Amino acid sequence: MKEFDKVRLETVKFMRGKYRLDEISGMNYGIPCVRFRQGKKTVVAIFLYDDHYDFQIVLGKAEREKFEAIRHEFPLEIQQLYDRAHTFHDGKWLFISVYDLKTLEAVKKLILIKKKPNRKPFSKENAVYGKCGHRCDLCVHYTGITEEFREMLIPHLNAVYGKSAWDMRCTGCDTTNCHCYQDGHGLCEPLKCLHTKQLNSCFDCVDYPCAQATVGYRQLEHKNISADDVTWAILPYVPYQYEK
Repeated sequence: MKEFDKVRLETVKFMRGKYRLDEISGMNYGIPCVRFRQGKKTVVAIFLYDDHYDFQIVLGKAEREKFEAIRHEFPLEIQQLYDRAHTFHDGKWLFISVYDLKTLEAVKKLILIKKKPNRKPFSKENAVYGKCGHRCDLCVHYTGITEEFREMLIPHLNAVYGKSAWDMRCTGCDTTNCHCYQDGHGLCEPLKCLHTKQLNSCFDCVDYPCAQATVGYRQLEHKNISADDVTWAILPYVPYQYEK
């Protein structure tokens, strides 16, 4: 995996794993961007380039005081960028280009100064896992959920993946009526991989969680996705990261 591919993945894991925020797409001087918002307040805007992300973070007075108290913990480049940044009436505007994980770690610390994490992780109590780590008990296809819960999930799935009947049913990973074992369906990629590696579950693999075991989006897209859409249509299919 290339360095910027890792940046894409870590950005999504951090923003969606730590924060419950709406993702609002837009254009700025011809550049696609995604603004992470709570109500009308933007926490961070991310400009999407092919080879890097530009992060726009506005630090108000109290946030600047927090930064300045720990500025020695940041790379020199970030300190210098902070000193050069113009302070407007609403705060100091920082624009940080991120090509690598080292710079992303500094940006994550700035976002934590801007806003405390507000996502409540899924509880593991009564969780049902597929062999890839996905949450069967939060999946629209699982026979073990109520119809009321299924109907709640469908609008969120439509918003993220496009409208579908969502009528396939599955009794759980690697069970007799697992979707993979129904007529005309081959094994899913994680199960194929498990059979090849002769492992019982993806949890046993040194490479877990890998991209193959993650159905939810692995990078930002230039589209509107609500905080609830992320919760119910994406996070159940991204192992480990969003549970307490």
